[in-house]
Amino acid sequence: MTTAPSGVPHPPRPSSHPLRTIRDIRESLPEDQRRHFDAELADTEIEALPEMLHRWVTLSNDGFEEFLLSRPFEGLEFGARS
Repeated sequence: MTTAPSGVPHPPRPSSHPLRTIRDIRESLPEDQRRHFDAELADTEIEALPEMLHRWVTLSNDGFEEFLLSRPFEGLEFGARS
């Protein structure tokens, strides 16, 4: 349980996302992106952390890489000039 600023305890909200900790976010990133994440995390002000972390969670789980790997050449025409 956490305590709200008013001092009234409230249960933690269940996460709708599988990445629940900074470590989870960091480990879900490719090695080259971890350096960028670490640098941004170190320079981000406390008040801006939720927005920064939400952006990285979105980036790490957007499914784009899986999409590209599942259909690498779908819709592409080779040999034609535009």
